[in-house]
Amino acid sequence: MKKTLISLLVGIIAISSVGCANVTSDAEEAEQIVEEEYLGESIEDHVLFPASVEGLVGDTMPFYDEGTYNIFYLADQRAGKQGYHPWALMQTSDFTSYDDKGVVINYGDSIEDQDIALGTGSVVKDENGTYHAFYTGHNDSYEPKEAVMHATSSDMITWTKIPEDTLYASEDYSQNDFRDPYVFYVDEESCYYMLVATRKDNMGIIAKYTSKDLTTWEDAGVFFENDMGNDSNLECPTLLEYKGKWYLSFSDQWPHRLVHYRIADSINGEFEKPAQDIFDCNGFYAGRMETDGDNLYVVGWNGTKKSHIDTEDYDWGGNMVTHKLVQHEDGTLTPVLNPSIEQALNNEIDLAPTKLTETSRFEDGTVSFAGEEYEVAVFKNILGSYLLKTTIKDFDKEGMFGFCFNTNDENVGRLNIIFNAGNNRIEFYNDTNIMERSAQSYVDYAISEKDELKISMLIADGVVTMYVNDEIAFTTRMYLSQGSEWGVFSVSSEASFEDMKLYK
Repeated sequence: MKKTLISLLVGIIAISSVGCANVTSDAEEAEQIVEEEYLGESIEDHVLFPASVEGLVGDTMPFYDEGTYNIFYLADQRAGKQGYHPWALMQTSDFTSYDDKGVVINYGDSIEDQDIALGTGSVVKDENGTYHAFYTGHNDSYEPKEAVMHATSSDMITWTKIPEDTLYASEDYSQNDFRDPYVFYVDEESCYYMLVATRKDNMGIIAKYTSKDLTTWEDAGVFFENDMGNDSNLECPTLLEYKGKWYLSFSDQWPHRLVHYRIADSINGEFEKPAQDIFDCNGFYAGRMETDGDNLYVVGWNGTKKSHIDTEDYDWGGNMVTHKLVQHEDGTLTPVLNPSIEQALNNEIDLAPTKLTETSRFEDGTVSFAGEEYEVAVFKNILGSYLLKTTIKDFDKEGMFGFCFNTNDENVGRLNIIFNAGNNRIEFYNDTNIMERSAQSYVDYAISEKDELKISMLIADGVVTMYVNDEIAFTTRMYLSQGSEWGVFSVSSEASFEDMKLYK
């Protein structure tokens, strides 16, 4: 079993290191310490955040059809070729097991092709059962650089491109920012809508086109204009109806790179911004929604780090991350742990700290901190896929406490997820010095108004995703969450991590 799990980590490293040379990465350091004992070594692992048989996962394009979620995605091959970002396909029924078909729509053959690089798009099935892919054709040598292109298929595996159907931006829109088409059929109007991320008057907008035959398209004007107080592009839009409400989602290309959503009562109604209009922090990007009618998901990706080192900035492309979304009475949506994953990770592991500061206490699965400077409870090394569950109670409403990974000789985490109650933020620091550095990721969350923080945390594949009170998700890239010690801590703050349980 040891060899099997060493192979698991080596596989993660191989996927994460595509195109990386002449650098000692954190992924490689994790390989070097793999022989250390870790929790749950005899239990088989699940892939919770899949990468790609082609390398890494870029923008996702989920399409539900006949019991299967077909996750088309931009394959981040990082191979240094002239063409890049072909479409690949990963299929799942429950987001706990995946069948990766590899590339299904390749980029063009020559620099003369509009689609020498492929961009995001969508898939729709017509009344005759034919599948239609609409994708971005991108060519930096062209003016315009971007266009919407069309391909058809009978099985979603083999596609025929139709270059004569290529759609360029209308004169009112940016010729070089015209991408991410999202196509769907509108029963009430007996036509197809296409939403396109573009720009008008130096402002990011979502344009609407309409068609009767999926071949010719008419410009129907601006569907939605940036309402965030900046001029950012609104990338990867989704529009769908779910249980009586219409939901529009998009990702701001700058300055925060977050996935946002809006709510309306009708397809062309006024889309309102909810008080919390995001699902996650900047560790989750380009999320697109999809539903089977009963369940609603948002599927995106968590980026790798530059040079594959934890202390560096995020790069483009990485591992696929999916959140199940719950609809509330007022129509708002919040991300929660997928019940199918919770069912899959059902082997409870005995949990007891290997190191505990003097003023800390551990009893019956609960770690309690007295509020004396830095306090920590450190646990044995982990490697593989885990679900951590706990409820944080009796915490200082002005305090700082959280989870640490890859602890150093002073038992301080080099990677830290922090509840900063004084600032009402959840923060991620990819360095030990949390008092002087800026957080790499954060979300505003009213910690000081909560009596408890119910935590479900997934740790796998170099990615950590935390769900808090079934209200917000928090996804981070941590290569060295694998193969190293981890723990819970507080900084001059009382806090109690109750009923801590670890599953594999």
